[in-house]
Amino acid sequence: MAKNDELVFGIHAVNELIKRSPERFIELWLLKGRDDERLKPIINLSRKYGIPAQQVNRKVLDDKSEGEQHQGVVARVKQGKTYTENDLDAILSAAEKKGQQPFLLILDGVTDPHNLGACLRNADAAGVQAIVVPKDNAARLTATVRKVAVGAAETVPLVQVTNLARTMKQLQEMGVWIIGTAGETDTCLYDVKLSGPMALVMGAEGKGMRRLTKETCDELVKLPMAGSVSSLNVSVATGICLFEIVRQRQ
Repeated sequence: MAKNDELVFGIHAVNELIKRSPERFIELWLLKGRDDERLKPIINLSRKYGIPAQQVNRKVLDDKSEGEQHQGVVARVKQGKTYTENDLDAILSAAEKKGQQPFLLILDGVTDPHNLGACLRNADAAGVQAIVVPKDNAARLTATVRKVAVGAAETVPLVQVTNLARTMKQLQEMGVWIIGTAGETDTCLYDVKLSGPMALVMGAEGKGMRRLTKETCDELVKLPMAGSVSSLNVSVATGICLFEIVRQRQ
């Protein structure tokens, strides 16, 4: 595989990408003998756009997806656009033209690809305009992330920034209120105003936000935990927080 090519697998991930960026597809592998309703849209689109497709046995797909659940479809595609801090202005300007206030998710050091994929799915469902992550010590947009995101990786830009605290300060200068989650605060998520231009910061699995990230937030909140478990999976907590913002904005 060429250096800048990527693998994408999973029915939703491949279907969403082929609908949005068919020009990126180089070749497609489908599970031999599988011709059900879920795969038909992908087969039809590949024919429409002239994408070479071949039927192969399960072992070929298993090897290409390195044991991940591929659902009978794997594609080789050209590398997509990488978003950086220079793209944030354009993303927020596009949202403003649609009458939307800034709504961002910032992930500080989330390294598990399954958690990043689930956060992308949450962000898409909540109407988040972009996810901002540090360039280092964070999960990348891999085939596994795309599979878990079930298509959301194609709709929510993943913006990689060199200096997270500096980007947060730039957002604050643009009038974006930045709220972070931290277990040590006494302020409950449900007791704060979460309308207006907003960015939600979620910390890494287990460790939470880094010190500088935490200090740069305008406000820190926590989820009320009634049971013996002290914390939630980052993607679960992200979904709860995002939809509380959505609820208040409505």
